[in-house]
Amino acid sequence: MEGLTARVDSAVNASDYATLSSLFSGFGSPWQSLGQGEQRTLASYFIKAAVASDSFLPAAFGSPDVIEVMEATLTHLPPTVEDAADNQLRQGLFEYKVSEEQDYVGAAKVLSGLRMDETPGSVYYMSPHERCDVYVKIAECYLEEDETAEADGAVTKAGTVVESITNAEQHMALILRYKSTYARVLDANRKFLQAASRYHDLSQAQTDMIDADDLNNMLGRAATCAILAPSGPQRQRILGLVYKDERLAQLDTIPEFETHSSVLTKMYMNQILRKDDLTKFENSLAEHQKAVMGDGLTLMERAVIEHNMVAVGHLYTSIYFAELGRLLGVEAAKAEKVAATMIMDGSLNGSIDQVDGLLTFEGNKSALLSWDDAITSFCMQLNRVTDMVREV
Repeated sequence: MEGLTARVDSAVNASDYATLSSLFSGFGSPWQSLGQGEQRTLASYFIKAAVASDSFLPAAFGSPDVIEVMEATLTHLPPTVEDAADNQLRQGLFEYKVSEEQDYVGAAKVLSGLRMDETPGSVYYMSPHERCDVYVKIAECYLEEDETAEADGAVTKAGTVVESITNAEQHMALILRYKSTYARVLDANRKFLQAASRYHDLSQAQTDMIDADDLNNMLGRAATCAILAPSGPQRQRILGLVYKDERLAQLDTIPEFETHSSVLTKMYMNQILRKDDLTKFENSLAEHQKAVMGDGLTLMERAVIEHNMVAVGHLYTSIYFAELGRLLGVEAAKAEKVAATMIMDGSLNGSIDQVDGLLTFEGNKSALLSWDDAITSFCMQLNRVTDMVREV
C-alpha cells in the first residue's frame, strides 16, 4: 500500500493523468487487485490528495481518464473520509460539468451522491438550508434537460427541509429559488392549475431580490398555465386572480406574452375564443406545453375546446352537435366526445341525447336569464301572498 500511495502522490503532484489511469482503471490494475478494504483506503487517499493539491483541480476535470478514476473511487469509499473530501470533490466536479461542459444530467448525478448528515458534529453535517440548496441545484439541472421525473423527486426532497430553515430572511434567495423550481416542475409535469397558482404567488413577491421584469415574467407564466389548465371552478378562480392583477396589461409589451392578456380576458369573461386569437399564444408555448394527448388534441386545443364548450353553455340552453362542432372548430363526433368527458368529470353541467345529436346545458344560464327567473319567482310568491291576504 505504501508504494501505491507514493505513486498516487507523485501522479497528483505532477498532474500525471496517465499514471493515475493505470493505477485505478482497467482490469488487472493495481487498485483492482486489492481487497475491498484496501480499495476503499486507496480511493480515499487519492480523493484527499486531489482535493488538497493546489494545482491538480480543476484542470484534471478536463481529462476523461481522470474522470473515470474519480467516478470509480467515489463509489468505493469507507464510511467517512477526512474533512468530507469526497463531498468537496463532488462539489467541484458539479461546478465544472455545469459551467464548462453544460452536462446538466451528469452534474445532477454527481451532486446526488453527496453524503449529507443531519447530526451536528458529523463530518458530513449539513444545515437545512445547505441540504435544500443541494436538492434545488439537482432539480434545476434536471429541468435543463427536461428530466421532469428526476426533477420532481429532487424538489420534493427540498420541500421536506425548506420549512426547517431558520432565519428565513437571511436565506430568502434560496427559498425563492425553491419556489420557482417547484413551480417549473409542476408546469413541466402539466399540473397547470398548481403551477399557475405558484407562479402568481411568486409574481407578487415583495422583495428586492427579484426585479420587476422577472416578476412580470412570472405573471406571464401564471397566465400561460391558467389558460392551459383543465376547465372547472378552480381554473376560473386562478383566471380571476390573474385577470384582476393590475399588471396584466403590461404583458402586452413582452414579446413572449403579448397575446396572453387578451386570451385570458376572453376566457375569464366566458367569451368564445377563435382560432385567430390563439396563433401567437400557441407559438409562445414551451415544447412540453405543445404535447399531443391521447385523444389527438394538443394541450392548448383541449383547453380551448373545453373553455368554448362552457362559453357556448352561457349562450344556448341546447345545441345540436353539428352546430356545436362548427362553433368549436372540430367535427361533431369530437365535440360530442369532449362534452361527454366534461359531463362525466363534472366540469360541464348538461345531458346528451345521442338519438337527436343534441346537447342540453343545465345550470349555465346567463346572468340576465337568472335575473328573469328570480323576478318571475318573486312575482309568483307575491301573487300567492296577495291571494292569501284576500282570502283573509
